[in-house]
Amino acid sequence: MLIALTGTPGTGKSSVAELLRRRGYRVASVVELAKKYDCVIDEENGELVIDVEKLADRIDFDGIVEGHLSHLLKPDLAIVLRCNPAALKERLMERKWSEEKLMENVEAELLDVILVEALEHAGEVYEIDTTEMSVDEVADVVDGIIKGDEEVRKRYKPGRIDWLSELEDRLDEFVRKV
Repeated sequence: MLIALTGTPGTGKSSVAELLRRRGYRVASVVELAKKYDCVIDEENGELVIDVEKLADRIDFDGIVEGHLSHLLKPDLAIVLRCNPAALKERLMERKWSEEKLMENVEAELLDVILVEALEHAGEVYEIDTTEMSVDEVADVVDGIIKGDEEVRKRYKPGRIDWLSELEDRLDEFVRKV
């Protein structure tokens, strides 16, 4: 089974993937697999450009594939890590990202871009709000989803996280106070 551990940069994918690897899961990054299957097209600004369609056709891997493109590899299961856009902005600022790159990723999280893409490309999709969770807690949820725990799967079905509505609620509250 091919499992995508995906999400906007800064949501915790790499940390959770490393912990799952230590727990005995077979884990690879999209970059590792792109290099292995000769699917790297170019390098721009220090980042590899990957032919995701070619990789999806060539990939022969059972396990967890970590990376913000992994949901495009036609996985059996995609687990999308999410993070409140305000907290995500702080995390990406700590990484010293450019304002343009930072805002592009915060906007993608706000608009559910990766979740929508995962729903188009994966067999099953789950989403986890990692904003207030530890790496161990997120890894436990991922483990439950992979092992088919129905209670966990029910709790993390897509559609429960709605950053835009949360923002609208805050705006309404602000307007009432003014």
